[in-house]
Amino acid sequence: MHEPGLPRPAVLDALDARLLNRLQRDLPLCPRPFEQLGAELGCPEWALIERLSRMLADGTLTRFGPLFQIERAGGRFVLAAMAVPEPRFAAVAAQLAALPEVAHNYRREHALNMWFVVGAETPAAADAACAHIETLTGLRVLAFPKEREYGVGLFLPVAAPGEPLPEAVSALDVAAVPTQADDAPLSELERRLLRASQQGLPLLPRPFEALGAMLGLGEDEVLQAFAAMRARGLVRRIAAVPDHYRLGYVANGMSVWDVDERQIDRLAALIAAQPGVSHCYRRPRRLPDWPYNLFAMLHGHRREAVQAQAARLRTLLGPACRAHDILYSSAILKKTGLRLREQAPC
Repeated sequence: MHEPGLPRPAVLDALDARLLNRLQRDLPLCPRPFEQLGAELGCPEWALIERLSRMLADGTLTRFGPLFQIERAGGRFVLAAMAVPEPRFAAVAAQLAALPEVAHNYRREHALNMWFVVGAETPAAADAACAHIETLTGLRVLAFPKEREYGVGLFLPVAAPGEPLPEAVSALDVAAVPTQADDAPLSELERRLLRASQQGLPLLPRPFEALGAMLGLGEDEVLQAFAAMRARGLVRRIAAVPDHYRLGYVANGMSVWDVDERQIDRLAALIAAQPGVSHCYRRPRRLPDWPYNLFAMLHGHRREAVQAQAARLRTLLGPACRAHDILYSSAILKKTGLRLREQAPC
């Protein structure tokens, strides 16, 4: 049954399901990627492009294109939260939606009811954006920059009609790697490509040729640049990003844990590898308001499934965990990914 206030489930056929399962992982980096995918899936190139266009138009996908990790070029993503008075909630959400630095924004069921991600090309710009939001709204911003990343990249398996709903949500990249900047900032070419593709990849038979035409570059130059950006981690993948509500994953909880600092790295790497966990990070506590230092996103078709996932994590953490909570999201307020301003910071 459809729950009021949530997006209606997408109507998908078997090919839609196979396409979504494939394109959440990566798009082939070649001149005609949809032709190559069509050969894999037994479908004409034009039909795949048409299906992707439909899913973007109806909201099944929030975007399709490169997923950037700006921290690999010295930038920063910062998770932040505010306690927004209910009468002001819609107005504050609109204020944040207008800011290019706000990549995502969610309503969560907690006294801290608005949680958003700020992305910027430098740590100073990210900090300045958080300060600007405090000034703009008159509300305190609690900032939680990543201290370490253990798993990231939501993969939502999609079932074809008549098949049981899968629960094997997982992180696409699982590795206990310290969050640190690459030595090299964005090159001018990388910055131009990022800005040209940050709203998505052109849905055309030769998308990289079309992107190059916008910038006065050849198709080979664009493909080589994306290959280099992937090699250094600046581009995680080129992929489809679904709206989890539209795929039936209506129970989405940010689980937070107060874990012994001496054991957190070992235990968090274990947590990140568990089914149901899509993102797992160590973040700073904000005492006395916020005692939690481990964040792990959990997803399911029902809250009972998420509660069961959290119970398994609690068992794995054992006595090293002193307290925990789950903050369920009840609305997506913004989900665009990284956006750079017109001019690079001075």
